[in-house]
Amino acid sequence: MTQGEPGQNDAEPIPAQDAPTGNPEATPIEAQALPTLEQRCAEAEAKAAEMQDAFLRAKAEGENTRRRAQEDIARAHKFAIESFAEAMVPVKDSLEMALKVETPSIESLKEGVEMTLKQLTSAFEKNRLQEISPVQGEKLDPMKHQAISMVPAEQEANTVVTVLQKGYMIADRLLRPALVIVAQ
Repeated sequence: MTQGEPGQNDAEPIPAQDAPTGNPEATPIEAQALPTLEQRCAEAEAKAAEMQDAFLRAKAEGENTRRRAQEDIARAHKFAIESFAEAMVPVKDSLEMALKVETPSIESLKEGVEMTLKQLTSAFEKNRLQEISPVQGEKLDPMKHQAISMVPAEQEANTVVTVLQKGYMIADRLLRPALVIVAQ
């Protein structure tokens, strides 16, 4: 026989669907494989649906957490000064009572002002409002002091000669620098 003649082994194989059903082993294997593939496909679809559900739940939980955090921040901003306001109310009460006195003496006014100043200082301390009051000769700190002018002095250059106005810090943040005059 020569190549290309019909009936030789180089013929195309018969597809499985066209295969004769006379083979007793072919049908049971195909029958066994088919439910397994269908089962695996159904399991994969169920797993995909489960993962989709878990993803949507996680996404919703993330959105809820973000929304709650934004609400907490908004509340914190809204009520941030509540503690300071509570500490300031007694100071205002004291000032109002001082104004109601019909015939105040200089000594009673001075005593009332001193008591009110103590209340105010206490309110500042409770709310971490710290006074910046540099002493004469202290080195100028541009992070806490603002030099208004320079004058000739018998002390080291760039040191505080006079404090014109105290400064204040809230926690570690500068609220107002101390206004100072420094040596040339």
